[in-house]
Amino acid sequence: DALLSVRKKIESVTDVYWRNLKLQELDEALLDCSGFMAELYTRQPQAVCGATLPFTLHIIARSHTSVMLNSINWGGADSSTHFRISFDTLLTFEHAIGIPASEPFTQPYWLSAPHAGGDMFSIPHDTLLGLPETPNNLNATLNVSIGGVTMNIKVPLSFKKTDPIKGDVVEQLRIVPDASVAFNNSLLITAPDGSVQAEVRIHTFKELKDATLTVSGKTDAAVIRGLNLSNGTDTIIPVLIPASVVNKQSNTDFYLSAELATGGKTYNQSQRLIQYSHLPSLQYFTQPYAKVLRNTWKCTVKRIGFIEGAGDFMPAFLKQAGLDVDVLKESDLTSAAKLKKYDAIVTGIRAVNVEKRMSYWLPVLMQYVENGGTLLMQYNTQQDLATTKLGPYPFTLTSDRVTEEDARVDFIDSTARLLRYPNKITKADFTGWVQERGLYFTSKWDEHYKPLFSMHDDGEQPLTGGTLYCKYGKGNYIYAPLSFSRQLPAGNKGAIRLL
Repeated sequence: DALLSVRKKIESVTDVYWRNLKLQELDEALLDCSGFMAELYTRQPQAVCGATLPFTLHIIARSHTSVMLNSINWGGADSSTHFRISFDTLLTFEHAIGIPASEPFTQPYWLSAPHAGGDMFSIPHDTLLGLPETPNNLNATLNVSIGGVTMNIKVPLSFKKTDPIKGDVVEQLRIVPDASVAFNNSLLITAPDGSVQAEVRIHTFKELKDATLTVSGKTDAAVIRGLNLSNGTDTIIPVLIPASVVNKQSNTDFYLSAELATGGKTYNQSQRLIQYSHLPSLQYFTQPYAKVLRNTWKCTVKRIGFIEGAGDFMPAFLKQAGLDVDVLKESDLTSAAKLKKYDAIVTGIRAVNVEKRMSYWLPVLMQYVENGGTLLMQYNTQQDLATTKLGPYPFTLTSDRVTEEDARVDFIDSTARLLRYPNKITKADFTGWVQERGLYFTSKWDEHYKPLFSMHDDGEQPLTGGTLYCKYGKGNYIYAPLSFSRQLPAGNKGAIRLL
Protein backbone atom coordinates (compact mmCIF):
# COMPACT_ATOMS: atom_id res chain seq x y z
CA ASP A 1 0.00 0.00 0.00
CA ALA A 2 2.85 2.38 0.77
CA LEU A 3 4.39 1.75 -2.66
CA LEU A 4 1.01 2.38 -4.33
CA SER A 5 0.79 5.68 -2.47
CA VAL A 6 4.28 6.71 -3.58
CA ARG A 7 3.47 5.70 -7.15
CA LYS A 8 0.49 8.08 -7.29
CA LYS A 9 2.76 10.95 -6.20
CA ILE A 10 5.42 10.11 -8.80
CA GLU A 11 2.79 10.12 -11.55
CA SER A 12 2.60 13.90 -11.10
CA VAL A 13 6.33 14.48 -11.67
CA THR A 14 6.82 16.67 -14.76
CA ASP A 15 10.32 15.38 -15.69
CA VAL A 16 9.42 12.65 -18.18
CA TYR A 17 12.73 10.78 -17.96
CA TRP A 18 12.77 10.47 -14.16
CA ARG A 19 9.04 9.86 -13.94
CA ASN A 20 9.15 6.90 -16.34
CA LEU A 21 12.31 5.47 -14.77
CA LYS A 22 10.93 5.61 -11.23
CA LEU A 23 7.53 4.27 -12.25
CA GLN A 24 9.24 1.31 -13.90
CA GLU A 25 11.30 0.64 -10.77
CA LEU A 26 8.23 0.95 -8.58
CA ASP A 27 6.25 -1.46 -10.75
CA GLU A 28 9.03 -4.03 -10.40
CA ALA A 29 8.97 -3.53 -6.62
CA LEU A 30 5.18 -3.86 -6.57
CA LEU A 31 5.42 -7.14 -8.44
CA ASP A 32 8.03 -8.44 -6.00
CA CYS A 33 6.02 -7.41 -2.96
CA SER A 34 2.85 -8.97 -4.34
CA GLY A 35 4.64 -12.29 -4.65
CA PHE A 36 3.56 -12.41 -8.30
CA MET A 37 5.24 -15.12 -10.38
CA ALA A 38 4.54 -16.42 -13.87
CA GLU A 39 6.19 -19.03 -16.09
CA LEU A 40 5.33 -20.13 -19.61
CA TYR A 41 6.95 -23.35 -20.74
CA THR A 42 6.90 -26.23 -23.18
CA ARG A 43 8.46 -29.67 -22.81
CA GLN A 44 10.92 -29.52 -25.72
CA PRO A 45 14.16 -27.50 -25.58
CA GLN A 46 14.14 -26.22 -29.15
CA ALA A 47 11.80 -25.44 -32.02
CA VAL A 48 11.98 -24.49 -35.69
CA CYS A 49 10.51 -21.34 -37.17
CA GLY A 50 6.85 -21.76 -38.11
CA ALA A 51 6.24 -24.57 -35.62
CA THR A 52 3.33 -24.56 -33.18
CA LEU A 53 3.99 -25.86 -29.68
CA PRO A 54 1.77 -26.54 -26.65
CA PHE A 55 2.60 -24.25 -23.71
CA THR A 56 1.57 -24.18 -20.07
CA LEU A 57 1.21 -20.85 -18.26
CA HIS A 58 1.41 -20.86 -14.45
CA ILE A 59 0.51 -17.72 -12.46
CA ILE A 60 0.50 -17.19 -8.71
CA ALA A 61 0.31 -14.19 -6.36
CA ARG A 62 1.12 -14.45 -2.66
CA SER A 63 -0.41 -11.17 -1.50
CA HIS A 64 -3.69 -10.17 0.11
CA THR A 65 -3.71 -7.04 -2.04
CA SER A 66 -6.04 -7.51 -5.01
CA VAL A 67 -4.26 -8.80 -8.13
CA MET A 68 -6.31 -8.99 -11.35
CA LEU A 69 -5.33 -10.74 -14.56
CA ASN A 70 -7.05 -8.69 -17.25
CA SER A 71 -5.80 -10.31 -20.46
CA ILE A 72 -3.11 -12.46 -22.04
CA ASN A 73 -1.41 -11.75 -25.34
CA TRP A 74 0.01 -15.07 -26.51
CA GLY A 75 2.39 -13.47 -28.98
CA GLY A 76 -0.14 -12.42 -31.58
CA ALA A 77 -3.48 -13.60 -30.20
CA ASP A 78 -5.20 -11.85 -27.30
CA SER A 79 -7.54 -13.46 -24.84
CA SER A 80 -9.53 -11.64 -22.14
CA THR A 81 -9.61 -13.30 -18.76
CA HIS A 82 -10.63 -10.90 -15.95
CA PHE A 83 -9.48 -13.33 -13.29
CA ARG A 84 -8.92 -12.27 -9.72
CA ILE A 85 -5.84 -14.13 -8.59
CA SER A 86 -6.74 -15.43 -5.16
CA PHE A 87 -4.14 -15.42 -2.41
CA ASP A 88 -1.54 -18.17 -2.92
CA THR A 89 -3.63 -19.95 -5.54
CA LEU A 90 -2.11 -21.32 -8.74
CA LEU A 91 -3.75 -20.42 -12.05
CA THR A 92 -2.97 -22.68 -15.02
CA PHE A 93 -3.67 -22.03 -18.72
CA GLU A 94 -2.89 -24.25 -21.71
CA HIS A 95 -2.31 -22.65 -25.11
CA ALA A 96 -0.70 -23.53 -28.45
CA ILE A 97 1.75 -20.84 -29.60
CA GLY A 98 3.20 -20.48 -33.09
CA ILE A 99 6.84 -19.51 -33.63
CA PRO A 100 7.06 -16.73 -36.26
CA ALA A 101 8.56 -17.86 -39.56
CA SER A 102 10.98 -14.91 -39.46
CA GLU A 103 12.25 -15.53 -35.92
CA PRO A 104 16.09 -15.49 -35.84
CA PHE A 105 17.96 -18.47 -34.47
CA THR A 106 18.86 -18.32 -30.79
CA GLN A 107 22.50 -17.34 -30.30
CA PRO A 108 24.63 -14.50 -28.89
CA TYR A 109 24.12 -11.45 -31.08
CA TRP A 110 27.88 -10.92 -31.43
CA LEU A 111 28.22 -14.36 -33.06
CA SER A 112 25.29 -14.09 -35.48
CA ALA A 113 27.46 -12.65 -38.28
CA PRO A 114 31.03 -13.53 -39.37
CA HIS A 115 33.80 -11.63 -37.62
CA ALA A 116 34.80 -8.38 -39.32
CA GLY A 117 38.41 -8.66 -40.45
CA GLY A 118 38.85 -11.89 -38.51
CA ASP A 119 39.44 -10.29 -35.12
CA MET A 120 36.42 -8.06 -34.44
CA PHE A 121 32.86 -9.09 -33.62
CA SER A 122 30.20 -7.95 -36.06
CA ILE A 123 27.31 -6.39 -34.15
CA PRO A 124 24.12 -6.40 -36.26
CA HIS A 125 22.49 -3.51 -34.35
CA ASP A 126 24.25 -0.78 -32.42
CA THR A 127 21.38 -0.81 -29.91
CA LEU A 128 22.47 -4.30 -28.78
CA LEU A 129 26.07 -3.34 -28.01
CA GLY A 130 26.81 -3.87 -24.33
CA LEU A 131 23.89 -6.17 -23.60
CA PRO A 132 24.95 -9.40 -21.85
CA GLU A 133 22.52 -11.50 -23.87
CA THR A 134 20.46 -11.34 -27.03
CA PRO A 135 17.00 -9.94 -26.14
CA ASN A 136 14.32 -12.63 -26.19
CA ASN A 137 11.55 -11.62 -28.57
CA LEU A 138 9.43 -14.67 -27.81
CA ASN A 139 7.14 -13.63 -24.97
CA ALA A 140 3.56 -13.67 -23.87
CA THR A 141 2.32 -10.41 -22.34
CA LEU A 142 0.13 -10.40 -19.24
CA ASN A 143 -1.97 -7.32 -18.50
CA VAL A 144 -2.21 -7.24 -14.71
CA SER A 145 -3.72 -4.80 -12.18
CA ILE A 146 -2.34 -4.59 -8.65
CA GLY A 147 -4.21 -2.31 -6.27
CA GLY A 148 -5.64 -0.40 -9.22
CA VAL A 149 -2.28 0.01 -11.01
CA THR A 150 -2.22 -1.66 -14.44
CA MET A 151 0.98 -2.95 -15.97
CA ASN A 152 2.12 -5.24 -18.81
CA ILE A 153 4.38 -8.14 -17.84
CA LYS A 154 6.41 -10.05 -20.42
CA VAL A 155 6.78 -13.77 -19.74
CA PRO A 156 9.39 -15.52 -21.95
CA LEU A 157 8.67 -18.73 -23.80
CA SER A 158 10.72 -21.32 -21.94
CA PHE A 159 11.66 -24.97 -21.85
CA LYS A 160 11.15 -26.78 -18.55
CA LYS A 161 12.20 -30.20 -17.36
CA THR A 162 12.45 -31.94 -14.02
CA ASP A 163 15.97 -33.06 -13.13
CA PRO A 164 16.27 -35.84 -10.52
CA ILE A 165 18.94 -33.86 -8.66
CA LYS A 166 18.27 -30.18 -9.45
CA GLY A 167 14.50 -30.33 -9.56
CA ASP A 168 12.86 -27.91 -12.01
CA VAL A 169 15.26 -26.66 -14.70
CA VAL A 170 13.95 -23.76 -16.79
CA GLU A 171 15.81 -22.38 -19.81
CA GLN A 172 15.02 -20.18 -22.80
CA LEU A 173 13.35 -21.99 -25.69
CA ARG A 174 16.01 -22.26 -28.41
CA ILE A 175 15.08 -21.53 -32.03
CA VAL A 176 16.96 -23.73 -34.50
CA PRO A 177 17.05 -24.25 -38.29
CA ASP A 178 15.24 -27.19 -39.86
CA ALA A 179 18.59 -29.00 -40.08
CA SER A 180 22.11 -28.69 -38.73
CA VAL A 181 24.92 -29.64 -41.13
CA ALA A 182 28.46 -30.41 -39.99
CA PHE A 183 31.54 -32.37 -40.99
CA ASN A 184 32.30 -35.22 -38.59
CA ASN A 185 35.96 -34.21 -38.81
CA SER A 186 37.00 -30.61 -39.39
CA LEU A 187 40.44 -31.81 -40.54
CA LEU A 188 40.77 -34.17 -43.52
CA ILE A 189 43.91 -35.67 -45.04
CA THR A 190 44.31 -36.91 -48.60
CA ALA A 191 44.72 -40.65 -48.99
CA PRO A 192 47.79 -42.12 -50.74
CA ASP A 193 45.84 -42.14 -54.03
CA GLY A 194 45.00 -38.42 -53.59
CA SER A 195 41.32 -38.89 -52.78
CA VAL A 196 39.51 -37.51 -49.73
CA GLN A 197 37.04 -39.41 -47.57
CA ALA A 198 34.69 -37.17 -45.57
CA GLU A 199 31.59 -37.68 -43.46
CA VAL A 200 28.83 -35.10 -43.17
CA ARG A 201 26.49 -35.32 -40.19
CA ILE A 202 22.96 -33.98 -40.68
CA HIS A 203 20.73 -33.51 -37.64
CA THR A 204 17.13 -32.71 -38.49
CA PHE A 205 14.66 -30.77 -36.37
CA LYS A 206 11.82 -31.49 -38.78
CA GLU A 207 11.17 -34.02 -41.53
CA LEU A 208 12.90 -33.21 -44.82
CA LYS A 209 12.19 -34.94 -48.13
CA ASP A 210 14.13 -35.14 -51.39
CA ALA A 211 17.02 -33.08 -50.01
CA THR A 212 20.33 -32.52 -51.81
CA LEU A 213 23.68 -32.41 -50.01
CA THR A 214 26.43 -30.47 -51.77
CA VAL A 215 30.08 -30.57 -50.66
CA SER A 216 32.21 -28.00 -52.41
CA GLY A 217 35.56 -26.26 -52.46
CA LYS A 218 36.28 -23.90 -55.34
CA THR A 219 33.91 -26.09 -57.34
CA ASP A 220 31.33 -28.71 -56.40
CA ALA A 221 33.21 -31.74 -55.13
CA ALA A 222 30.27 -34.07 -54.45
CA VAL A 223 26.50 -33.87 -54.84
CA ILE A 224 24.19 -36.40 -53.18
CA ARG A 225 20.51 -36.20 -54.10
CA GLY A 226 17.26 -37.78 -52.95
CA LEU A 227 17.86 -37.71 -49.19
CA ASN A 228 14.75 -38.35 -47.06
CA LEU A 229 15.45 -37.41 -43.45
CA SER A 230 13.17 -38.08 -40.49
CA ASN A 231 12.57 -35.53 -37.75
CA GLY A 232 15.02 -35.64 -34.83
CA THR A 233 17.56 -37.98 -36.39
CA ASP A 234 21.32 -37.91 -36.90
CA THR A 235 22.33 -39.10 -40.36
CA ILE A 236 25.95 -39.69 -41.35
CA ILE A 237 26.53 -39.26 -45.09
CA PRO A 238 29.86 -40.69 -46.36
CA VAL A 239 31.39 -38.57 -49.12
CA LEU A 240 34.23 -39.86 -51.31
CA ILE A 241 35.95 -37.23 -53.42
CA PRO A 242 38.19 -38.79 -56.11
CA ALA A 243 41.70 -37.48 -56.68
CA SER A 244 40.68 -36.02 -60.05
CA VAL A 245 38.07 -33.85 -58.32
CA VAL A 246 40.41 -32.99 -55.43
CA ASN A 247 42.99 -31.70 -57.91
CA LYS A 248 40.42 -29.33 -59.39
CA GLN A 249 40.01 -27.59 -56.02
CA SER A 250 43.59 -26.50 -55.34
CA ASN A 251 47.21 -27.52 -55.75
CA THR A 252 47.74 -26.99 -52.02
CA ASP A 253 45.61 -27.36 -48.89
CA PHE A 254 42.05 -26.11 -49.17
CA TYR A 255 38.68 -25.95 -47.41
CA LEU A 256 35.46 -27.83 -48.10
CA SER A 257 32.02 -26.53 -47.19
CA ALA A 258 28.68 -28.34 -47.03
CA GLU A 259 25.05 -27.36 -47.48
CA LEU A 260 21.70 -29.08 -47.62
CA ALA A 261 18.91 -27.87 -49.89
CA THR A 262 15.25 -28.82 -50.19
CA GLY A 263 11.97 -27.09 -50.95
CA GLY A 264 13.71 -23.90 -52.02
CA LYS A 265 15.53 -23.58 -48.68
CA THR A 266 19.24 -23.97 -47.99
CA TYR A 267 20.73 -25.12 -44.67
CA ASN A 268 24.40 -24.37 -44.11
CA GLN A 269 24.82 -23.93 -40.37
CA SER A 270 26.18 -26.22 -37.68
CA GLN A 271 24.53 -26.11 -34.27
CA ARG A 272 26.99 -25.80 -31.37
CA LEU A 273 25.90 -26.27 -27.76
CA ILE A 274 27.86 -25.36 -24.64
CA GLN A 275 26.28 -27.18 -21.71
CA TYR A 276 27.62 -27.33 -18.17
CA SER A 277 25.75 -28.21 -15.00
CA HIS A 278 26.47 -24.81 -13.43
CA LEU A 279 25.58 -22.64 -16.47
CA PRO A 280 22.55 -22.10 -18.70
CA SER A 281 22.83 -23.85 -22.06
CA LEU A 282 24.34 -21.64 -24.74
CA GLN A 283 23.71 -22.21 -28.44
CA TYR A 284 25.52 -20.72 -31.41
CA PHE A 285 26.02 -21.60 -35.07
CA THR A 286 29.05 -21.91 -37.34
CA GLN A 287 29.57 -22.56 -41.02
CA PRO A 288 30.15 -26.26 -41.81
CA TYR A 289 33.66 -26.56 -43.20
CA ALA A 290 36.63 -28.91 -43.14
CA LYS A 291 40.28 -28.21 -43.88
CA VAL A 292 41.84 -30.64 -46.36
CA LEU A 293 45.57 -31.28 -45.96
CA ARG A 294 47.59 -32.75 -48.78
CA ASN A 295 49.74 -35.47 -47.28
CA THR A 296 53.26 -34.24 -48.05
CA TRP A 297 55.08 -35.69 -45.05
CA LYS A 298 56.86 -39.00 -44.61
CA CYS A 299 55.97 -41.54 -41.94
CA THR A 300 57.83 -44.81 -41.47
CA VAL A 301 55.63 -46.32 -38.73
CA LYS A 302 52.27 -48.04 -39.09
CA ARG A 303 50.91 -49.06 -35.71
CA ILE A 304 50.61 -46.79 -32.68
CA GLY A 305 49.53 -47.45 -29.11
CA PHE A 306 47.93 -44.48 -27.35
CA ILE A 307 47.41 -43.94 -23.62
CA GLU A 308 44.58 -41.52 -22.94
CA GLY A 309 45.19 -38.38 -20.94
CA ALA A 310 42.96 -35.39 -20.28
CA GLY A 311 41.52 -35.21 -23.80
CA ASP A 312 43.52 -35.09 -26.98
CA PHE A 313 42.90 -34.87 -30.73
CA MET A 314 46.00 -36.93 -31.50
CA PRO A 315 44.40 -40.43 -31.82
CA ALA A 316 41.80 -39.11 -34.26
CA PHE A 317 44.48 -37.29 -36.22
CA LEU A 318 46.76 -40.32 -36.45
CA LYS A 319 43.85 -42.40 -37.76
CA GLN A 320 43.07 -39.66 -40.28
CA ALA A 321 46.70 -39.86 -41.39
CA GLY A 322 46.27 -43.54 -42.20
CA LEU A 323 47.92 -45.12 -39.15
CA ASP A 324 46.55 -47.95 -37.05
CA VAL A 325 45.87 -46.61 -33.55
CA ASP A 326 44.91 -48.65 -30.50
CA VAL A 327 43.82 -46.90 -27.31
CA LEU A 328 45.57 -49.01 -24.68
CA LYS A 329 43.75 -50.51 -21.72
CA GLU A 330 45.07 -51.88 -18.46
CA SER A 331 45.15 -55.40 -19.87
CA ASP A 332 47.51 -54.20 -22.63
CA LEU A 333 50.00 -52.75 -20.15
CA THR A 334 50.68 -55.74 -17.95
CA SER A 335 53.88 -56.72 -19.80
CA ALA A 336 56.27 -55.27 -22.36
CA ALA A 337 55.80 -58.36 -24.54
CA LYS A 338 52.20 -57.29 -25.29
CA LEU A 339 53.48 -53.92 -26.54
CA LYS A 340 56.07 -55.32 -28.94
CA LYS A 341 53.66 -55.04 -31.90
CA TYR A 342 53.60 -51.22 -31.68
CA ASP A 343 56.06 -49.09 -33.65
CA ALA A 344 55.55 -46.33 -31.09
CA ILE A 345 53.46 -45.51 -28.03
CA VAL A 346 52.20 -42.00 -27.30
CA THR A 347 50.81 -40.71 -24.00
CA GLY A 348 48.04 -38.12 -24.04
CA ILE A 349 48.40 -34.70 -22.44
CA ARG A 350 48.58 -34.88 -18.63
CA ALA A 351 48.30 -38.66 -18.71
CA VAL A 352 50.43 -39.05 -15.58
CA ASN A 353 48.20 -36.53 -13.80
CA VAL A 354 44.79 -38.02 -14.59
CA GLU A 355 45.67 -41.72 -14.85
CA LYS A 356 46.87 -42.93 -11.46
CA ARG A 357 47.71 -46.39 -12.84
CA MET A 358 50.62 -44.78 -14.72
CA SER A 359 52.74 -45.40 -11.61
CA TYR A 360 52.86 -49.10 -12.49
CA TRP A 361 52.32 -48.76 -16.23
CA LEU A 362 55.48 -46.67 -16.70
CA PRO A 363 57.92 -49.42 -15.65
CA VAL A 364 56.29 -51.64 -18.30
CA LEU A 365 56.62 -48.83 -20.84
CA MET A 366 60.30 -48.38 -19.97
CA GLN A 367 60.84 -52.09 -20.53
CA TYR A 368 59.10 -51.70 -23.91
CA VAL A 369 61.56 -48.90 -24.78
CA GLU A 370 64.54 -50.90 -23.58
CA ASN A 371 63.45 -53.75 -25.82
CA GLY A 372 63.47 -51.47 -28.87
CA GLY A 373 60.25 -49.47 -28.77
CA THR A 374 59.70 -45.72 -29.05
CA LEU A 375 57.78 -43.81 -26.37
CA LEU A 376 56.64 -40.24 -26.97
CA MET A 377 55.33 -38.53 -23.84
CA GLN A 378 53.35 -35.29 -24.08
CA TYR A 379 53.26 -32.69 -21.34
CA ASN A 380 52.33 -33.28 -17.69
CA THR A 381 51.88 -30.76 -14.89
CA GLN A 382 53.63 -30.72 -11.54
CA GLN A 383 50.50 -31.30 -9.45
CA ASP A 384 48.96 -34.71 -8.68
CA LEU A 385 51.51 -36.79 -10.57
CA ALA A 386 50.95 -40.52 -10.26
CA THR A 387 54.75 -40.84 -10.21
CA THR A 388 57.73 -38.53 -10.63
CA LYS A 389 59.67 -41.19 -12.59
CA LEU A 390 58.46 -40.08 -16.01
CA GLY A 391 61.42 -41.29 -18.06
CA PRO A 392 64.24 -43.83 -18.00
CA TYR A 393 66.46 -41.16 -16.41
CA PRO A 394 65.42 -38.34 -14.06
CA PHE A 395 64.32 -34.86 -15.10
CA THR A 396 62.35 -32.14 -13.36
CA LEU A 397 59.08 -30.60 -14.53
CA THR A 398 58.47 -26.85 -14.24
CA SER A 399 55.65 -24.44 -14.99
CA ASP A 400 57.79 -22.79 -17.69
CA ARG A 401 56.10 -22.31 -21.04
CA VAL A 402 56.37 -20.33 -24.25
CA THR A 403 53.02 -18.67 -24.84
CA GLU A 404 53.95 -16.61 -27.90
CA GLU A 405 53.02 -18.85 -30.82
CA ASP A 406 55.46 -17.00 -33.08
CA ALA A 407 58.41 -17.07 -30.65
CA ARG A 408 61.76 -17.69 -32.28
CA VAL A 409 62.92 -21.32 -32.23
CA ASP A 410 66.64 -22.18 -32.38
CA PHE A 411 67.96 -25.68 -33.04
CA ILE A 412 70.49 -26.80 -30.42
CA ASP A 413 71.78 -29.59 -32.67
CA SER A 414 70.54 -29.32 -36.24
CA THR A 415 72.32 -32.59 -37.12
CA ALA A 416 70.22 -34.65 -34.68
CA ARG A 417 68.63 -37.61 -36.43
CA LEU A 418 65.19 -36.67 -35.08
CA LEU A 419 65.43 -33.45 -37.10
CA ARG A 420 66.57 -35.17 -40.30
CA TYR A 421 64.56 -38.41 -40.53
CA PRO A 422 62.05 -39.20 -41.84
CA ASN A 423 61.26 -35.50 -42.39
CA LYS A 424 63.91 -32.80 -42.43
CA ILE A 425 62.78 -30.23 -39.86
CA THR A 426 63.65 -26.56 -40.42
CA LYS A 427 62.62 -23.29 -38.78
CA ALA A 428 59.90 -23.01 -41.42
CA ASP A 429 58.10 -25.85 -39.65
CA PHE A 430 57.50 -23.54 -36.69
CA THR A 431 55.58 -20.94 -38.69
CA GLY A 432 51.84 -20.64 -38.36
CA TRP A 433 51.59 -22.23 -34.91
CA VAL A 434 48.55 -21.27 -32.85
CA GLN A 435 48.06 -20.20 -29.23
CA GLU A 436 51.46 -21.32 -27.89
CA ARG A 437 54.71 -23.15 -28.54
CA GLY A 438 54.70 -25.44 -25.52
CA LEU A 439 54.05 -25.69 -21.81
CA TYR A 440 55.40 -27.29 -18.64
CA PHE A 441 58.94 -27.50 -19.94
CA THR A 442 61.58 -29.59 -18.18
CA SER A 443 64.70 -28.57 -16.27
CA LYS A 444 67.68 -30.27 -14.58
CA TRP A 445 67.66 -33.36 -16.76
CA ASP A 446 70.08 -36.25 -16.64
CA GLU A 447 73.04 -36.07 -18.99
CA HIS A 448 71.66 -38.97 -21.05
CA TYR A 449 69.01 -36.61 -22.44
CA LYS A 450 69.69 -34.31 -25.35
CA PRO A 451 67.55 -31.18 -25.81
CA LEU A 452 66.53 -30.29 -29.37
CA PHE A 453 65.24 -26.71 -29.25
CA SER A 454 65.74 -23.38 -27.55
CA MET A 455 62.85 -20.89 -27.43
CA HIS A 456 61.43 -18.18 -25.19
CA ASP A 457 58.80 -15.47 -24.93
CA ASP A 458 59.91 -11.93 -25.64
CA GLY A 459 62.04 -10.54 -22.81
CA GLU A 460 62.48 -13.88 -21.05
CA GLN A 461 65.37 -16.30 -20.71
CA PRO A 462 65.86 -19.05 -23.32
CA LEU A 463 64.18 -22.35 -22.43
CA THR A 464 65.84 -25.53 -23.66
CA GLY A 465 63.61 -28.11 -21.94
CA GLY A 466 60.91 -28.14 -24.61
CA THR A 467 61.91 -31.50 -26.10
CA LEU A 468 64.23 -34.11 -24.56
CA TYR A 469 65.46 -37.23 -26.34
CA CYS A 470 67.51 -40.20 -25.25
CA LYS A 471 68.40 -43.72 -26.31
CA TYR A 472 67.47 -46.34 -23.72
CA GLY A 473 68.53 -49.88 -24.39
CA LYS A 474 67.53 -50.59 -27.98
CA GLY A 475 64.76 -48.00 -28.04
CA ASN A 476 63.99 -44.30 -27.93
CA TYR A 477 62.37 -42.05 -25.34
CA ILE A 478 61.11 -38.55 -26.14
CA TYR A 479 59.52 -36.05 -23.77
CA ALA A 480 57.88 -33.37 -25.91
CA PRO A 481 55.73 -30.78 -24.12
CA LEU A 482 55.27 -28.89 -27.39
CA SER A 483 51.63 -27.98 -27.96
CA PHE A 484 50.72 -30.70 -30.46
CA SER A 485 47.22 -30.66 -28.95
CA ARG A 486 46.77 -27.13 -30.35
CA GLN A 487 48.57 -27.57 -33.66
CA LEU A 488 47.01 -30.81 -34.91
CA PRO A 489 43.36 -29.62 -34.84
CA ALA A 490 44.54 -26.46 -36.64
CA GLY A 491 46.19 -28.58 -39.35
CA ASN A 492 49.66 -27.11 -38.85
CA LYS A 493 51.84 -29.12 -41.23
CA GLY A 494 55.13 -28.19 -39.56
CA ALA A 495 53.94 -29.69 -36.27
CA ILE A 496 52.65 -32.72 -38.18
CA ARG A 497 56.05 -33.26 -39.83
CA LEU A 498 57.75 -32.99 -36.43
CA LEU A 499 55.32 -35.44 -34.84
